[in-house]
Amino acid sequence: MRLTQLRSFHAVATAGSFTRAAASLHVSQPTVTTQVRQLEDLYKVELFHRTGRRVRPTEIGECLLQLSRQIFGLESEAVQLLRDAGGLRSGRLRVAAVGPSHVTKMLVAFNQRYPGVKVSVNTGNSQDVLDRLLDYTADVGVLAQVFRDKRFVSVPYSEHPVVVFCSSTHRFAHRRSIRTSELQGERLILRESGSTTRKAIESALKAARVEPEVVMEVASREIIREAVAQGVGVAAVSEVEYVPGPGLHAVRISDAQVRTYAHVVCLAERRDTRMVRAFFDVIGMESR
Repeated sequence: MRLTQLRSFHAVATAGSFTRAAASLHVSQPTVTTQVRQLEDLYKVELFHRTGRRVRPTEIGECLLQLSRQIFGLESEAVQLLRDAGGLRSGRLRVAAVGPSHVTKMLVAFNQRYPGVKVSVNTGNSQDVLDRLLDYTADVGVLAQVFRDKRFVSVPYSEHPVVVFCSSTHRFAHRRSIRTSELQGERLILRESGSTTRKAIESALKAARVEPEVVMEVASREIIREAVAQGVGVAAVSEVEYVPGPGLHAVRISDAQVRTYAHVVCLAERRDTRMVRAFFDVIGMESR
């Protein structure tokens, strides 16, 4: 059985006329008549009672009509699904990011532009983000570092100064900024090895020949924040990630350009897919 034969049957059964069925399908009446006859001959059944110009389904025709309604109803739903997805009125965008602060603004902008698209976000370190892109469990990634790999496309989104934050009882607590040299011998809490914030502050300290006293290496932002509030030491954080609160104070570094960056990344082979292209278009507008 060919789908065109079933479609002709469905049109005739629905319209009650070969002529009206042909008009609805935009084909000639003989074409519809031939396709219905071929279907009847193929299965040796009678699908219509023909009385002059009027036709009505036989008992087997009524049963087939119930099935054809389901078939073409599902076809209509499939077409609508694809149209909606193509126009981004539905679908899902999967994002992997190194942290919530860099990605939140992007997601808000994307949601405002495409409210029908569901967005899921997973956070992890840089390698986690790249791994998700490589195994196709994420469509786009947000990283805080630049890297060179032909498998990926990376687009800069924003840059943010790194600030030093301390407890409200610390000697920096009444300052707006400090010089790099003032961190000499300072008790410093660092992020884990590989952190882009850590790399940025270590690079600035090395350039200034400043050696603080590293008292902790912690992967959790929350633990670092609590340790600083308890007076264990000071810490560096991207300004966009700093969360003000009781017992905390942040200062800028006045004599060095210490910065982190946000880059949006995808697999090069997926750069021109509809969903990924739409996300890049939105963040392009946002970063201008």
